[in-house]
Amino acid sequence: MSRRSFASIIVFLLLSLAFAGASWGQDVDTPEQMQDQIDLLIHGEKGAGGIIQRLAKVETDLFGRELPGSISERQMGLLNFVKNGTLGQPSMVFKAGIAEWGITHEVRPDLSLARRIAEMERQLEGEVGEGRPLAMRLERLLSLLFPGQIAWQDVNVPANLVFRVTFVDRVTPKSAVAGDIVRLKLEDNLAVGGYLIAPRGSRVIARVDTVKPPRSFGRPSEIKFAFERLEPLGPEAVPVFLGDASALATKSDATMATAMGTSAIGAILLGPLGLAGGLLVRGDAPDVAPGTPIFLETASVTAVKGYPIPPSLLGLLGGGQDVAPAGQVQEEFGQVSEGGDLIE
Repeated sequence: MSRRSFASIIVFLLLSLAFAGASWGQDVDTPEQMQDQIDLLIHGEKGAGGIIQRLAKVETDLFGRELPGSISERQMGLLNFVKNGTLGQPSMVFKAGIAEWGITHEVRPDLSLARRIAEMERQLEGEVGEGRPLAMRLERLLSLLFPGQIAWQDVNVPANLVFRVTFVDRVTPKSAVAGDIVRLKLEDNLAVGGYLIAPRGSRVIARVDTVKPPRSFGRPSEIKFAFERLEPLGPEAVPVFLGDASALATKSDATMATAMGTSAIGAILLGPLGLAGGLLVRGDAPDVAPGTPIFLETASVTAVKGYPIPPSLLGLLGGGQDVAPAGQVQEEFGQVSEGGDLIE
C-alpha cells in the first residue's frame, strides 16, 4: 500500500478520535452495547472477554495497534471510522461497498467487514492478506481498483423513485409473527446525477405488520408486510414504501404478474394517498420464497452520501438507473409538494 494511502488512514483515524467526544452522549448505548455493535460490524459476532480486551482486539485487527484515549472516545472514534465517516471522509463500510461494486458489481452487506475484505482479496489477488491490518488491506484493494482517493458527496434522492427488489428471507404465512423483520435486496444499481447511491445487492428492510389467524367461513389467515427503508452506501437510511407508482410497476411487470397470478403475492394494499402501502399474502398461498420480486419506491426526498462515478466506470451501472437529483427534478418539471408529488 502507498504511503499516501497509509497517511490518509492515519489522518482519518485522528479526525475520528478528535470528534468522538462531540459524538458521545448523543446515543444512550452502554459501553458494552457499543462494543457489541463494533464487533458485529468488523467480525460478524460478539468478541470474547471484557470490553477493554475486545476493544483492543478490534483496534489491532483494524490498524495493527491499540489507540489512545478513554473507552468512550475510542469506541466513538471506531464507529466514526467504520460506519459514520468524518468531515467529508468516507467510512470504511462505504469504501468496502465501492470496492465490492468494482469487483463483483454488487454488495454483500450481510457479511462482516473482515469477511468482505477477505473475499475481495481472494477474487482479486488469489489469496487473503492474513496478518495485515484490515484498514490497510481495504486501502490496497481500492488503490488497485480506482484512480485517486475514494470520496463521497451529499446527494438528494428524489421522492417516488421506483426500483426493483427481491426477497432474501423466506416468509411462511402460517408461521409469520407481527414484528418479524424481513430482508430484501436491491436488484439494480441506483445512481442519482452520476453519483452511486446504492449498488445492486443493497439491503432493504421490511417487517410483518399484521397477522390475522384463520377466520370463520373458511377464510384463510393473512399477513401484511410494511416496507421501511433502503440502506445505501452511506450511513443514512432511505425511507421506502409500496405506493401508486411501485404498485403499477409491479402489476405491469410480466415476471411479477406471474408471481401474483400464482398467489405467491396475494394483493397489494394501498392506504390513503398510497402512503400506507403494504403487501398482503394469504394463508392459502405458497411461501414467499427468496427471489420473489416486487417494486418499491422512495417515500420522500432524502439526503444521502453518494460516490461520484468516474466517467470511465459509468458502464458498471449496467441496467441500473441514473436519475436527476431532487433539485434538478424541481427545476425541470416544477415544484415538489410535501408528499413528494410533482406540481405542474
